[in-house]
Amino acid sequence: MVFDANLLWLAVGVFLLAGIIKGLIGIGLPTASVGMMSQVIDPRVAIALIVFPSLLSNAWQIWRMGGLVGALKRYWLFLIMLASMILLMSTQVTAAVPTETIMLVLGCVIVLFSVMSLTFKPPHIPARFDKAGQFIAGTAAGTLGGLTAIWAPPMVTYLIGRQTGKDEFVRASGVIIFIGTLPLIAGFWSNGMLTGPLALVSLGMTLPAIAGFQIGEAVRRSLDADRFRNVVLIIFGIMGLNLLRRALV
Repeated sequence: MVFDANLLWLAVGVFLLAGIIKGLIGIGLPTASVGMMSQVIDPRVAIALIVFPSLLSNAWQIWRMGGLVGALKRYWLFLIMLASMILLMSTQVTAAVPTETIMLVLGCVIVLFSVMSLTFKPPHIPARFDKAGQFIAGTAAGTLGGLTAIWAPPMVTYLIGRQTGKDEFVRASGVIIFIGTLPLIAGFWSNGMLTGPLALVSLGMTLPAIAGFQIGEAVRRSLDADRFRNVVLIIFGIMGLNLLRRALV
């Protein structure tokens, strides 16, 4: 796909806004950027475009939060299942799935994420069931992630179910998204979805994403983050419904 000047500037604005959302609430960069870009370009291209901003913005988040080794020890089973399923789906399935199916799944995932985050409080996962929770949530997250580059719903469900604190949530989500993006890049490169020119555009979108992340962090200190989060989730839901409309009509 050729990115003309107008589309490039649109992508810069989208990734800046997605970075602001991530800086404000700790997650949401893939959901926001893929959701918005899929309104105007092929969802496959939107999904491939996210890989380097996601990888590098979460590396930045991990560096800011620290505690990488501890997070790897705590969530190793989740990460293994996530990475394995992402690699399997992205190399064997995603490139062969029709565009309409991608839009349908993407729309369902975004709507599910919005509704679940707004209305549903996951049940508590006791420590004795932690490994089972990691296995189930990691497998589900990897399956969704390999197809859509979005694996927030299972990840958020697990982390909230484990009653992680605010800082641990941000740290864990950064590590999980960073690790999951590595096999995503390998899989998309292998199946041809991530070409050299598209990889360069994706790499360039890292700058507005990180700039937005910095803005979001600064604004978070003076803004009602919960209210903003709810507005963002409602907008996500509308974007998801529009993708469902495009897939079904």
